[in-house]
Amino acid sequence: MNPLKKKPRTKERSTIPERPEWMKVRLRFPVEDDAVGIVRKTVSKSTIHTVCESASCPNLNHCWSRKTATYMIAGDVCTRRCKYCDVAFGKPSSLDSMEPIQVAESALELNLNYVVLTSVNRDDLADGGSAHFAETIYEIKKRLPNCKIEVLVPDFKAKRESLDRIYAAKPDLFNHNIETVRDLFAKVAPSKNYETSLIVLKDASEHGFPTKSGIILGMGETEEQVIQALKDLYHVGVRMITIGQYLQPTPTHLPIVEYVKPEQFVRLGKIAREIGFTNVASSPLVRSSYHADEQSKHSLT
Repeated sequence: MNPLKKKPRTKERSTIPERPEWMKVRLRFPVEDDAVGIVRKTVSKSTIHTVCESASCPNLNHCWSRKTATYMIAGDVCTRRCKYCDVAFGKPSSLDSMEPIQVAESALELNLNYVVLTSVNRDDLADGGSAHFAETIYEIKKRLPNCKIEVLVPDFKAKRESLDRIYAAKPDLFNHNIETVRDLFAKVAPSKNYETSLIVLKDASEHGFPTKSGIILGMGETEEQVIQALKDLYHVGVRMITIGQYLQPTPTHLPIVEYVKPEQFVRLGKIAREIGFTNVASSPLVRSSYHADEQSKHSLT
């Protein structure tokens, strides 16, 4: 089987409810010489992957029109099978040793001021892919020394040596998404662990990095559970938070329970600020790297 082809899910199919008006995104087809077309052409020159495409992000056109993209390194096949995620699951290919250079050259060609680097989980690698992350950071800094770099990392199983490799590369912002509330973790992300995510975020914060996380709603959580998750994140040093809506990718993914209303996102955003978060993005279409450059401004000055 081609490892880059998404394996079919055999679980029972569910009917995806129709999206409400506030969740509908008007798509447009880019032309070659507009900003979206330029980004698409640049990332298509090699084997570079963007989370914009691989995770079916609803904001692809909006972000690419700003000539920004979140690079997904270490391949586009994940070793963990989270029930909400649209990234392919299976046995990944070997790391591409040229990828750090290719990503850096792409960032240089686009003359980016802010880059987000993320990756699939690579539990097949002893270091979880941390050295590959670090090398990509170094290559970008060689070419764009003034470019700010945010890393959106997996948990690396909280391995000391893996986290230290990331810290040594000195990203400007450390991001790790907790994704859901404690009580839903076993159901939503059975290959992950809520406490491990908190340990990783606490460690990054204690090492002096501005630290960020994200939660997606609509999977069956209660508001009280979300508030507790926000408190847990704040307690371990997270000061930047994104709160967005879960979008069920296919009928065989985790069923969506509800489309959370915009006013509920506003209320949770207000609560997050009252808890003490210094930067909050809370609305249905928010994703972890959506306007990441704007959200990070106050934390990186």
